[in-house]
Amino acid sequence: MSVEHAQVQRADFDQFMVPNYAPAAFIPVRGQGSRVWDQNGRELIDFTGGIAVNSLGHCHPRLVAALTEQAGKLWHVSNIFTNEPTLRLAKKLEEATFADRAFFCNSGAEANEAAFKLARRVAHDRFGPQKCEIISALDSFHGRTFFTVSVTGQPKYSDGFGPKPEGITHVPYNDLAALEAAISERTCAVVLEPIQGESGILPAQQAYLEGARRLCDQYDALLILDEVQTGVGRTGELFAYMHYGVVPDILSTAKGLGGGFPIGAMLTRSDLAKHFSAGVHGTTFGGNPLACAVAEAVIDVVNTPEVLQGIKAKHQRFKTRLEAIGRQYGIFSQVRGMGMLIGSVLSEPWKGKARDVLVAAEQEALMVLQAGADVVRFAPSLVIEDADIDEGLERFERAIVRLVRG
Repeated sequence: MSVEHAQVQRADFDQFMVPNYAPAAFIPVRGQGSRVWDQNGRELIDFTGGIAVNSLGHCHPRLVAALTEQAGKLWHVSNIFTNEPTLRLAKKLEEATFADRAFFCNSGAEANEAAFKLARRVAHDRFGPQKCEIISALDSFHGRTFFTVSVTGQPKYSDGFGPKPEGITHVPYNDLAALEAAISERTCAVVLEPIQGESGILPAQQAYLEGARRLCDQYDALLILDEVQTGVGRTGELFAYMHYGVVPDILSTAKGLGGGFPIGAMLTRSDLAKHFSAGVHGTTFGGNPLACAVAEAVIDVVNTPEVLQGIKAKHQRFKTRLEAIGRQYGIFSQVRGMGMLIGSVLSEPWKGKARDVLVAAEQEALMVLQAGADVVRFAPSLVIEDADIDEGLERFERAIVRLVRG
């Protein structure tokens, strides 16, 4: 049965949509694996992964099957009831991590909102209302709700919306002395990304995360790790905290968890989870059977030795070639990150021009990202074929040649 679709074009965005995004000039209409086709049938290689969301690429058969099977059974029942996919997913996440309790929502911002509220609630119940301060890192990114954007260490995202919530402090990332100077008996939580994502794919130093854990223990504060972007295999371990051997009290994740279907999760221990008793926090769509069925399939595919090892091997494949391109054309000073989350740092003459690289790449039929103005970001499918990596990097080199030659 065919469905009549009205013809739409990129100009319609400017006519009908709130102008808070500035999307590319083309409209993707179909995807398969790491390839995307636009309205004109042009094929592009996708190194963006929907900004680290499409963990298994486009239309992965296991995810399509999980979604269509669940779509024929049950879509939504609310949290007045529970459902089987929610319980299966929670069990799998808990078996694979430090956690023994899960809370499901629809996005990374909601997962962080829940994490911050839980941290404040735990401190309130155990120590009293004065223990409410949250310490976050400068240049961090934790979401766009008013609470999470205030915890985010980038004032450009939170300024201009009226008075900000109190009790939030920002300190430089990877600076243990600054964290030690800021933390106190009033601190209820320290929140860190294991790799700062939006501000440039900057990994935490081992000693820094270990020190943060030690300080949190010393001051009865909770360590929250924001793994919205790094979680679910992105770094080559199921969660990035596993690389460091530093276990958080609360972990937030989203993005790659649903492989393209909106879902977020907050994971924690039962001694903390009990402070979210019935009615204390909630969400209409969280734990939706469709989302959880898809996420369960993602975990089943990603949390296997062959996929996780493959991610590490693909990282090397990317890094080796990107470093060679950087040397040859003098455009990158460093290639950093883990797994399939890679940042190529632009060299001094190219500072501020990440957007130009994106545009040049698109002209060569390649989709890439930026992380700030100085870093080109790659966050492709975790199972991207080596042939697609090689072809995509060929196109990327052509884009760099185009730029360098002006």
